[in-house]
Amino acid sequence: MNLLKALATISGMTLLSRILGFVRDFVIARSFGAGMATDAFFVAFRLPNLLRRLFAEGAFSQAFVPILSEYKNRRSVEETRALVDHVATFLGLAVALVALIGIIFSPAVILATAPGFSDNADKFALTVALTRITFPYIFFMALVALAGGILNSWSRFSVPAFTPVLLNLSFIVMALFAAPYFHPPVLALAWAVFIGGVLQLALQIPSLKKIGMLPRPRLNTRDPGVRRILKLMGPATLGVSVAQISLLINTIFASFLPTGSVSWLYYADRLMEFPSGLLGAALGTILLPSLSRLHAEDKPAEFSALLDWGLRLALLLSLPAVLGIAILAVPLVTTLFHHGAFDANSVAQTRNALVAYSVGLTGIILVKILAPAFYSRQDIRTPVKIALITLLATQAMNLAFIVPFRHAGLALSIGLAASLNSLLLFYGLRRRGIFQPQPGWRVFALRTAGALSAMGLVLWFGMGTEASWLSLHGIHRVLRLALLVCGGGAVYFAALFALGFRLRDFRRTA
Repeated sequence: MNLLKALATISGMTLLSRILGFVRDFVIARSFGAGMATDAFFVAFRLPNLLRRLFAEGAFSQAFVPILSEYKNRRSVEETRALVDHVATFLGLAVALVALIGIIFSPAVILATAPGFSDNADKFALTVALTRITFPYIFFMALVALAGGILNSWSRFSVPAFTPVLLNLSFIVMALFAAPYFHPPVLALAWAVFIGGVLQLALQIPSLKKIGMLPRPRLNTRDPGVRRILKLMGPATLGVSVAQISLLINTIFASFLPTGSVSWLYYADRLMEFPSGLLGAALGTILLPSLSRLHAEDKPAEFSALLDWGLRLALLLSLPAVLGIAILAVPLVTTLFHHGAFDANSVAQTRNALVAYSVGLTGIILVKILAPAFYSRQDIRTPVKIALITLLATQAMNLAFIVPFRHAGLALSIGLAASLNSLLLFYGLRRRGIFQPQPGWRVFALRTAGALSAMGLVLWFGMGTEASWLSLHGIHRVLRLALLVCGGGAVYFAALFALGFRLRDFRRTA
């Protein structure tokens, strides 16, 4: 399997999802702006979304995929199918119970996660109503994560990568056409979450059936594989949850800030998710099963070489994204969101959060590559220790930055903590001798720095003044931003080529 081709496939599907995600956010921003309704929805959606990342796509995937890869490479088809059946049944029952508890105790959940909302009875009641509609999303997405882990282990990357497109389409359709039929209209967004979860799960079923791994209801908690996965999931939950817990705590802090703060952080975070999903999530998706397989086959040299490839590719693609976001923050926010109810103040406030987030973008992406190196070896303790240190550092920075920088300070703490997390993970791999850098890193760094300098100059002088973007009409903003992004990207890759980089240098076969 050509890993570069697999990366291109996943990134292409993720790009489509992210583009539709921006269309979704454009529609939401234009229809609802940044106010009480959007604050209520984003808080209501954040908790089930956090649980999805925490337990479904996060801890579960990190624990399930290495064990599944071991079964696939070392055991019979029947034993592997039995593991899938038992895990799917247990997972489905567990998350159904979590969803039910969330629906029943929604008022207490909102009081704990957004206590500042309790001062406004209407805002609190709306958030509770939205939460009760969105909470079943965790059930659908846990099963989607299970299906995605199976398909990725069989190198069927395209369907899991395409799945998020359906949620964005659900949002767009409901916001454009269904919102007028709901009172208040923001309820349409909550139902879009529910419908999107159903559609994403339905899409996986034919692919699972095709490879003969469609789960059958069979509960057996005594299955050794299930027990090993549960044993790994406990600490893995904490290990992969740092960023999500930090976001939740940030929501608590932001709920006490001026109205709109939660929404400004959300829109900035959405822009950050574009490169982090396109690069970090895509690389992590293909690396975890491949690293797990190499560890199961006892090939430490190939394991280290594959990790080296992933780190170089991540840096080569993430650093221009960081520079581009920092320079083009106002053009990006203005072009995507400065329409209708999203005013100039919202542009400025979202821009501040976006620049603060961008400080840690490379760290966020590297964590998604370095952490799977530990999980593929079924080493959970090390990332957990690092996660705890990072979480404490994040809260210390929150307290330090919230007064001078307000909501942007919360974003800055997330970015800096992600950088700290990646550095500690890297140090752990080096200290244990798991990762041995391949030759050529110094030349790689110098060439990349040269290409970044050329791109930065083009973007800086081509952007003009930030104020000029507020007065441009929609189509002119789009064309000018597209020209800047394409021009900057062309200069960067042309400079890389001139400095000696070639595509064949990054081809890799698993």
